[in-house]
Amino acid sequence: MSEPAVKVHSVAVADASLGEAVEEGLAREPRAIPPKFFYDRRGSELFDAICRQPEYYPTRTETAILERHAGEIAAHCGTDCRLVEFGSGASRKIRILLDALQPASYTGLDISGDFLLDSTRRLAVDHPWLEVHALCADFTRPFHLPEARGQGRLAFFPGSSIGNFEPVEARALLSRIAGELGTGGRLLIGVDRKKDPAILDAAYNDARGLTAAFNRNLLERMRRELDAEIETMGFAHRAFYNRDAGRVEMHLEARSPQAIRLGHRAFAFAPGETIHTENSYKYTPAEFESLAGAAGFEPDGFWTDSRGLFGVHLLRVSA
Repeated sequence: MSEPAVKVHSVAVADASLGEAVEEGLAREPRAIPPKFFYDRRGSELFDAICRQPEYYPTRTETAILERHAGEIAAHCGTDCRLVEFGSGASRKIRILLDALQPASYTGLDISGDFLLDSTRRLAVDHPWLEVHALCADFTRPFHLPEARGQGRLAFFPGSSIGNFEPVEARALLSRIAGELGTGGRLLIGVDRKKDPAILDAAYNDARGLTAAFNRNLLERMRRELDAEIETMGFAHRAFYNRDAGRVEMHLEARSPQAIRLGHRAFAFAPGETIHTENSYKYTPAEFESLAGAAGFEPDGFWTDSRGLFGVHLLRVSA
């Protein structure tokens, strides 16, 4: 018996240039590279491993919320919809919802093409009744969803990835998603909540050092794909909660004088100088509903855990 087919709409991300982002990011002050460039195949594998660490509460907490409330979510959204997952990764959480939602089609959208194809093929094998699409794209830029079966659109954006964007960028992204979904379309989105900084510190500095390896993989990727000259262990992983900004910041910090050579250019680092690689904003439920409201959504449901660590918001595109 042949495997169910996955309808592939793109296997390349033409407008996401690592080389351009690195050159621009290392030349600016302060130095920074967008976190979307973490996610080559190795980066995606490392992040998948991070999500299984005991300190990393977001994945297991969001998963538990979805398992507990899948029926309620389906009651709000109905069945036979066109289901789209942003940043689909290993597509584990969506499996919790599939039986309850019974969508007519599923589209996984991710920047890591190989990882996306692997996960959507496994999903199609396990759910032969489901029309499965794979769209390899950078959803931080304008995009269009492929045509697919189903009545009404429901987008799923798990993992609190929205927190990686500056609030003004998050609003712009949510506005684009609202435009793609259309009036009455819904967005189910995981959002990390503000909490004790000690919990955040442990989550982003796990004992096994996987988050440190994930952070440094950005340097390894520069070596592999750009032939950059870098002493990767010359940079330390640094992550901390910036209370004033309401975000966890992740950096690569030079342990000693360092240089990154990229083609004809060299970028010198003094000890303690960093490359800012990621932000992860935390929101109260009211703060996030206000942000989503400015992007064209209205609240349609909310679920959280007993400790108030994480929230799952259901939003509806306003008329």
